[in-house]
Amino acid sequence: MDLSLLENKYLIAFASSIGGVILTLITQQIANKIGLFTYFVRHSRVDVSVHDAAFGSVHVTWNGKHVENLHSSTVELINQSLRDYENVVVSACTSDTMLLTERTEIVGTSHVAKWTDEFLKQLQVKPGEQPTEAQIALHSSRRDYLLPVMNRGQIIRWHFLNAAKIRSQPSIWLDVVHKGVRLRFSPPQNEIFGVPQPRAALIGVVIGFVLLGVIIAMVQTVWIAALCSFAYGLVAQLPGAWTVKLWRYLRDWFGG
Repeated sequence: MDLSLLENKYLIAFASSIGGVILTLITQQIANKIGLFTYFVRHSRVDVSVHDAAFGSVHVTWNGKHVENLHSSTVELINQSLRDYENVVVSACTSDTMLLTERTEIVGTSHVAKWTDEFLKQLQVKPGEQPTEAQIALHSSRRDYLLPVMNRGQIIRWHFLNAAKIRSQPSIWLDVVHKGVRLRFSPPQNEIFGVPQPRAALIGVVIGFVLLGVIIAMVQTVWIAALCSFAYGLVAQLPGAWTVKLWRYLRDWFGG
């Protein structure tokens, strides 16, 4: 039996772990060849009509019409892939709230997301006329936008003022049909250094297993090893977040 090989088993385990991480990153790189757009939605209640015979009433109106359950909703769309796309049509849709006003921004630029020509044509009202019921229904339930360029890492943000038809928070979702693009909804999450905490924690755990192997191999005193492991556990999300940010930097650098 080769004793030198046994003596270096922890080094082999460490090298295997690093190899596994590199293999995972390569796999993600290949998977990202398929365009991935993700989006999330945040809602916050703005106001609600109140009827009180004793102390008075508060009414919220839109174009003279009474509305209730007013919400401000923020929608963000992110190009997570390594490719840039042109002429991407994005639709914002809802079935349980009325979209009222909107504000759009292409984050990091002075430009905004504009309606498609087809959608704008559907909502055109001739001078002196009033919008039809069909136009009002379309405007309050759907918006279509044309993004001339959707660069890698680009963020598009919408702010919708809307009146929910239900007592609970409204539902607004995006729809993208574009060659080579897959759209995925991602629930809003707390972030650490711009990285979602669940992802930072997961990568931190992976790094922790590698570090544990190093501690077992290098530290002979049990209490010191335990203290090091405990200390890392307290801050595991930090190296996880830094690793993700480093990966993003390398991905963008290699991707041009």
